[in-house]
Amino acid sequence: MTARIFLNGEWLAATDARVSVMDRGFLFGDGVYEVIPVYSRQPFRLEQHLARLQQSLDGIQLANPHRRDEWIGFVTQLAKEAEWEDQSIYIQVTRGPMAVRNHAFPKEVRPTSVILAEPMTTPPQSQREQGIAAVSAADIRWLRCDLKATSLLANCLLRQMAVAAGCVETVLFRDGFLTEGSASSIFVIKDGVLLAPIQNHLMLPGITYDVVLELAAQHGLPHQVRDITEAETRAADELWMCSSTKEVLPIVSLDGKKVGAGGTAGPFFAAMYGWYQEFKATVMRGR
Repeated sequence: MTARIFLNGEWLAATDARVSVMDRGFLFGDGVYEVIPVYSRQPFRLEQHLARLQQSLDGIQLANPHRRDEWIGFVTQLAKEAEWEDQSIYIQVTRGPMAVRNHAFPKEVRPTSVILAEPMTTPPQSQREQGIAAVSAADIRWLRCDLKATSLLANCLLRQMAVAAGCVETVLFRDGFLTEGSASSIFVIKDGVLLAPIQNHLMLPGITYDVVLELAAQHGLPHQVRDITEAETRAADELWMCSSTKEVLPIVSLDGKKVGAGGTAGPFFAAMYGWYQEFKATVMRGR
């Protein structure tokens, strides 16, 4: 990787970027992050990602170390100089280093800010056409899933369940209701209606989630945002996962059972995927 890394106001080679072992992000997971997709060197929905970053910082009571225009400049610069046309740009802000290990916030806070780029890895065509398999699990995460926090051990354990089963994602249920995936938002299609879980403290306010609902409204696809039971999820005609890097993918198998009548990518997914690509191309053209 030839792209430089932004660390606390400096642009450094990856081999020169260093963070203290006393950093609270390392010791406690005391920080937040964002992942911004970049297509043809243009950040996708950058304003919305930065707004969510601010919400996460507010949620953990950490002052933003940079102004919005500064973040835009940093991300735009990195997107232009990285070696890949399509990228995934990662932002992380922690509460910074402390003198001694202490759960309480330090009196003097010196946040650690990091921005780095990686090549965008999009799902293969086979996954879009044939769909993916998923498993399900109880949502064991904490009660502030609306914060995009770096303390992701529960998500990692849940995602590993899918990997161990040869699947792509783990669909999560809490107290009998759908929340989201271990690293994605989940949508249900039933009787021609798109169902989306309510965005509350139990799920991340997804940027791609918002795009999907906007496109549904724009193209006249009936949709509801409400609590979705586990039974409704398992009886879905179609089941989708979406995220900034995965975009939208059809889930055709859940816990080894076919989703819908055929267990294949359905017509509503095909329509949404087409709308999403058209929308993305329009945004990237600057219209």
